[in-house]
Amino acid sequence: MMISNKIYFSFLTGLTAISFLSCKKDSTTEVRPFRQDIQEWVFAPGQIEWDDMYNLTAQTDGILIGADGDIGDIVTKGQVFALVDNRSSIINTGTSRQQLEIAEENVSSKAPALLQLKENIRFAEDKYMQDKTQADRYERLFQSQSISRLEYENVGLAAKNSLASLEALKKQYDILMQQARQQKIVSKGQLKNNEIVKAYNKILVLNDGTIIKKLKNTGDFVRRGDVIATVANSKKIEIVLTIDENSIKKIQTGQPATIRLNTDKDKIYKGKVSEILSAFDANSQSFICKIKLDEFLPKEINIYATPLEGNILTGEKKNALLIPREYMGYGNSVLLSGQDKKTNIKTGIISTDFVEVISGLTENDILRPLKP
Repeated sequence: MMISNKIYFSFLTGLTAISFLSCKKDSTTEVRPFRQDIQEWVFAPGQIEWDDMYNLTAQTDGILIGADGDIGDIVTKGQVFALVDNRSSIINTGTSRQQLEIAEENVSSKAPALLQLKENIRFAEDKYMQDKTQADRYERLFQSQSISRLEYENVGLAAKNSLASLEALKKQYDILMQQARQQKIVSKGQLKNNEIVKAYNKILVLNDGTIIKKLKNTGDFVRRGDVIATVANSKKIEIVLTIDENSIKKIQTGQPATIRLNTDKDKIYKGKVSEILSAFDANSQSFICKIKLDEFLPKEINIYATPLEGNILTGEKKNALLIPREYMGYGNSVLLSGQDKKTNIKTGIISTDFVEVISGLTENDILRPLKP
């Protein structure tokens, strides 16, 4: 629905206007332009809103438990507002923790595979030392021509094979250790990820505030992305007004404004336009501006979404020349006494009741009704 804003005049010295209005329906009275100090105000409905508003949102699927908070309750940062009963995340976290324990054991000095390789390496070292000693002895015998070349080469080849076997076992040990470390890194990462997913079961309060909406209750099934509740800061008050597209061009930051709450219509609060949102609000089909009050609202009436009426002073002129709105027709034209042809005028402020005349008329002109 389109929000309708009103533009109206406030007469600073209203006696002339009252006198004029009281007699303008008398057909014998001449209607002339008159001068008066005026103010132009834009009326706009709105409501009280609280700043730092955010939603408490489910980040996983499951049954909601412990969501006992209600509208108006104060919550604190880090507080667990509710839990989502998601068993699979708990099981996955436990499995990942056990896998990490195994991975850590596989890189320790007590890992069975590593112990077996270490034992094989020790045997291989002993075998190589034995074969090397034998090769050195056969080298001396060969030099003294006590053995044949074939016997010498066979013993030397055995030593080389033993060394190759030892180096292969050492490389195998390094590869196995590297694989075990990689598996530990993977397992640790999986555990962290599953712990994060498990933490999503907790719906935590991000900042101190007050619950202003409650959309889900204990026992409800929620999906990831469902809003559980909305929280806002009751200590940061915002007066939000909706302005239609015909009036928004008149609104500027710093303009004086008056606010009257629907729950306290006898009291008028003064303030100024503090912000004009650049985006069009599709829900209200209007533009949004915010008012900063000159005084704090009493705590007992500082209730979120309290409807209110706002008026923004968009123009003020001294000694303006005015005519009744009903005497101006299409194309800013008027009828004057003694003339059959319409006269065009240049207008300033136009409201539902009056028109400011910039040029085209004087106070001596007599207006004729557009309709007899």
